[in-house]
Amino acid sequence: MTDPEPVDVFLGLGGNLGDRRANLRAAVQELRAVLGELRVSALYETAPWGDTDQPSFLNAVARGRTALAPLDLLNETQAIERELGRQRGNRRWGPRPIDIDILLYGQQTIDHPRLIVPHQYMQVRGFVLRPLADLAPGRTLPNGALVGELLTVVNTDDVRRIEGPGWAD
Repeated sequence: MTDPEPVDVFLGLGGNLGDRRANLRAAVQELRAVLGELRVSALYETAPWGDTDQPSFLNAVARGRTALAPLDLLNETQAIERELGRQRGNRRWGPRPIDIDILLYGQQTIDHPRLIVPHQYMQVRGFVLRPLADLAPGRTLPNGALVGELLTVVNTDDVRRIEGPGWAD
């Protein structure tokens, strides 16, 4: 049996509790231990989405390669979230020190009870598309849409770049 071929993965990073920048930086370091080399977008401050009665977020996107199966990657990202203080509760889209979402896993479409890829809300979230476009503006999504084109039709008024791509190093 041969090892699976590595695929490009894009992960959304966010957090709005505690030392937000330190939490995201720690998540990037932990992800590097799992995925190896990562490219990380600029850092953005954004208004909360969905549940708006909470502090603003810092957001970024990381790009890496993995031979891990999608659910194995999900297990790894959730273990990192727990290690960094994430406690899942009943409040959907509530405040949290760290959130790691699998946005894209190669060109695969995944519909599993634990994982939907491409991320089901990424095409309407400026705080995801803006940093994703930093890394891959010409990326074609499995549905044929281009990241850069989606960015032109989504609201990014509340997405403010606060630091360039070297912030996570």
